[in-house]
Amino acid sequence: MSVAAASASLPALLARYAPQPGVADELFDRDGRMRPVWVPFITQLAALSPDEVAARFARGNQYLRDAGVYFRQYSRGPTQERDWPLSHVPVLMAEAEWDGICGGLAQRADLLERVMADLYGPATLVRDGHLPASLVARNPQWLRPLVGVQPRSGHFLHHIAFEIGRSPDGSWFVLGDRTQAPSGSGFALENRMATTRIFSDPFPRANVRRLAGFFRAFREAMVGLSGESGRRMAMLTPGPNNDTYYEHTYIARYLGLTLLEGEDLILRDGEAMVRTVRGLEPLGLLWRRIDSEFADPLELNEGSQIGTPGLIEALRGGSLTLINALGTGVLEARAMMAFLPKIAQVLLGEPLKMPNIATWWCGQQAERAYVEANAARMMIGRALDYDLPFAMGAETAMGHTTPAAPDHAALVGQEAVTLSTTPVWHEGHLVPRPMTVRVFAARTESGWTFMPGGYARIGLSPDVTALAMQAGGSVADVWVVAAKPVPQDSLVMQGSFERAPPGILPSRAADNLYWLGRYVERTEGAIRLLRAYHLRLAETDDAQDPRLIELAGFLAGLGMPLEDRAVPDALMGLIWAAQGSAAKVRDRFSPDGWGALADMAKSAQKLSDKVAAGADAAHAMSILLRKISGFSGLVHENMYHFAGWRFLSLGRAQERADGLLLMLATFADADAAPGALDIAIEVGDSVMTHQRRYRFGPSRDTVLDLLVLDENNPRAVLYQIAAMRDHLDKLPQAGRGGRLTPLERALLTLDTELRVAGPSDLGTDQIAALRLRLGEVFDLLTATYLR
Repeated sequence: MSVAAASASLPALLARYAPQPGVADELFDRDGRMRPVWVPFITQLAALSPDEVAARFARGNQYLRDAGVYFRQYSRGPTQERDWPLSHVPVLMAEAEWDGICGGLAQRADLLERVMADLYGPATLVRDGHLPASLVARNPQWLRPLVGVQPRSGHFLHHIAFEIGRSPDGSWFVLGDRTQAPSGSGFALENRMATTRIFSDPFPRANVRRLAGFFRAFREAMVGLSGESGRRMAMLTPGPNNDTYYEHTYIARYLGLTLLEGEDLILRDGEAMVRTVRGLEPLGLLWRRIDSEFADPLELNEGSQIGTPGLIEALRGGSLTLINALGTGVLEARAMMAFLPKIAQVLLGEPLKMPNIATWWCGQQAERAYVEANAARMMIGRALDYDLPFAMGAETAMGHTTPAAPDHAALVGQEAVTLSTTPVWHEGHLVPRPMTVRVFAARTESGWTFMPGGYARIGLSPDVTALAMQAGGSVADVWVVAAKPVPQDSLVMQGSFERAPPGILPSRAADNLYWLGRYVERTEGAIRLLRAYHLRLAETDDAQDPRLIELAGFLAGLGMPLEDRAVPDALMGLIWAAQGSAAKVRDRFSPDGWGALADMAKSAQKLSDKVAAGADAAHAMSILLRKISGFSGLVHENMYHFAGWRFLSLGRAQERADGLLLMLATFADADAAPGALDIAIEVGDSVMTHQRRYRFGPSRDTVLDLLVLDENNPRAVLYQIAAMRDHLDKLPQAGRGGRLTPLERALLTLDTELRVAGPSDLGTDQIAALRLRLGEVFDLLTATYLR
């Protein structure tokens, strides 16, 4: 189908689609004919009304929001989570063309492996003059402490990616090699899930090759590399502030890996061990997603706070497989690409099957002097945009300024590279936008396997300076289309049923879950106190009422003064603290739970900015109370009751008991204001229970009996202590050596004393002493599990 014919039959869809001269296009070939692989898709899209297209795109966006897919956008201020910028129209490629691409990249992957082995081994490439010594030695990613350290697996590279583009003549070339810790493979899965929601029709999607086989093969390869039975496989992440942290949590869940941060690891006798609530557990394989220089502050970057001291020692001892090996970032240097064609002849005895950017611009290997002089500048792409293989026209991290790139062109060093365009939906029409494709490869026992599609970078406008997501660009799914329907595929392993053993819980994750429970409960208590205050203010319209003075003073003691705002800023601080703890364990948290917490934060911010004191604020607190109760219900009903859930529940129980005792020391005191006992019952959420249990109004004895000593009241202190004992009984290290641990003894003593006590035994001083005893329980819990 020619451009003219397509325009005649699809006028609305293609009216604004005009490929520029001298620029390759994915939809139309050099002769202006629509590429056959696109015809069924474009025909189907053209049959949809604008409203149908909008509804389908909205489905995809809704999936991404519900799944919680995001990336972090860096700025001079605090980093912010942004919705995943999906370009709804996928990039289509014929299977035969894709297989040709993968064949060329498999050769390149083998070449990079050989180069890596030489750079950290005999260094013959430098010795024989095939690489300048300064290009290697001055590269900050070449790590001298790793010289001579042979990977336990026998390979340096296991998971790599290539950024490729189509040249004006229609051929493909390599823009960049991603050999350190390439991102995007997890996002490719989410791209596919979203486009599946958008284009749910069986045709033409039935012919699109699936992605699951790639991950299944890689997981099987990792199992084979993890070493002896009992050694864990894990992913090492820089933490929640990393721009691709969502992907780390997603891939870890998808592949059944434990997500770790540097502080989760410790070296013992030359072996990498994971700090868990069970004690130290041996680690066999670690898929790192942090840059090499930050992995070991003892031997590499001493300022790193995200690495593990002594990690290189474990690599030297051969007890740990690392994916990828440390130091592989040296291969990403732009200047290295200029020498690869000659090195391919030397090491492989054959030319590169897919040219890289240096040979494509120049037609020959760049002069050594030029490369040496510009090596630092040619590496600036990574500094300007995360995981982006080429620099955009902007002030660079080196203090230089490069001119803005022409339309459809990317700057590499001082050179411009023309990129092909692909269809993007814009204002009801398809328009061409520049793009690159990221190709992922994983090493398996049978060689390199490639993810069939999944990830393309799309420019926001014809100016490629907006290609990066940090600069406003988007990402599209890539469909590799076969000639006939492909079979369904998933990550599920075939074979007999077998229940997997429980995963390990790092002490850091347990600590964050515990504090998540405490912050959520603390937030709920603050909301109930604020509602009690504003309800009484609405009744009396007198801030000097003794009850309001008592409540205001108590809230001020909690860091929530009411002088300036009806809803104090400290309430938002508690919600943000809960979000912060949850963010650090998102691999162990359901998207619904995270969404409920985020929704509560948004609602609280919106309400706190506009509510007035009194009835308005009381109503706002009721809304927030329902929202936080919804979060608690989701966690209780939906979260698997494993060790992590128990630590979250321990945090809630301890905070509820502590909060109640703190409140009762004030509102159940003999000198409390009239009506204070009613406040205590209300904040303790036990008004109806008190009415049913006692035949007369609240007294100090009835309040203390109900809120401290009633083991059947889920708000009572005794109930919380019993719940904590039950959770501890089911945690590792319980009853160690056939005897109660100090933590268990402390809780048993508290439980027993409260069961034999009466309300008259609970004076204000005794209540304060109970709080101190609970604080000792926290210290013992921390010493036993959370360090």
